[in-house]
Amino acid sequence: MAKSEGGIMETVKTVFWALLIAGVFRTLFFQPFWIPSGSMKDTLLIGDFLFVNKMAYGYSQHSCPFSMCPFEGRIFGAEPERGDVVVFRHPTNGTDFIKRVVGLPGDRVQMIDGLLHLNGEPVQITPDTPFEEVVEPQGPQGHRPRCQDNQPVGEGAICSKERATEELPGGVTHSILNIEDGSRGDNTPEFVVPEGHYFVMGDNRDNSIDSRFPQSIGGVGFVPFENLLGRADRVIFSSAGRRMVYFWTWRSDRFFREIE
Repeated sequence: MAKSEGGIMETVKTVFWALLIAGVFRTLFFQPFWIPSGSMKDTLLIGDFLFVNKMAYGYSQHSCPFSMCPFEGRIFGAEPERGDVVVFRHPTNGTDFIKRVVGLPGDRVQMIDGLLHLNGEPVQITPDTPFEEVVEPQGPQGHRPRCQDNQPVGEGAICSKERATEELPGGVTHSILNIEDGSRGDNTPEFVVPEGHYFVMGDNRDNSIDSRFPQSIGGVGFVPFENLLGRADRVIFSSAGRRMVYFWTWRSDRFFREIE
């Protein structure tokens, strides 16, 4: 009996230390994140798996699991740059989101006819080839893609979206998608980003709930600096299927891909 109890205690200790080490690693260095929706296509696809760089912006109470870090504000903080793809804690509902930073503190941000304007000037847009994907269930939730002008397309058909390259002030370039003209996020009032906050948007502009929409109607609004969890730098693994073990759905061309 004594040997059995001793073996159980050793197992408990091993599990305890393993969980502690994993928790410290997740809190201080890299947090795993699985892309659940298509709001960042085609930069990030449903089923992309990445590690969030927790060291990029320092640490806040939200850096710990369940937002339990015992301090306020931010320590070892470094501000994000325009164009960074960031993971953050939603200011009201506590969900982790991933979007791109387009507006810094003090910026004036506005969408006019689907074109991003920063501080009164439109950003540079260069048309690109359409983004195409197969109509099929994507990820654990089985999302199906929305197609150009929301046209219904049958299972297995090719779904197309208008694509362009957007250049932000400072020279950061990335792809953006357009599903339809005149969507509710294509024309907005001018937003002035408060001090200590950021304006974020999804690259799949007509399929993203982001800072264009106030928190009162389920949007994101301005994101406080302390809510940033880290920066997404590279896709490690990607699977188009509903289970990661479905190896025939792996996207080998996306393994270790740098996020632009």
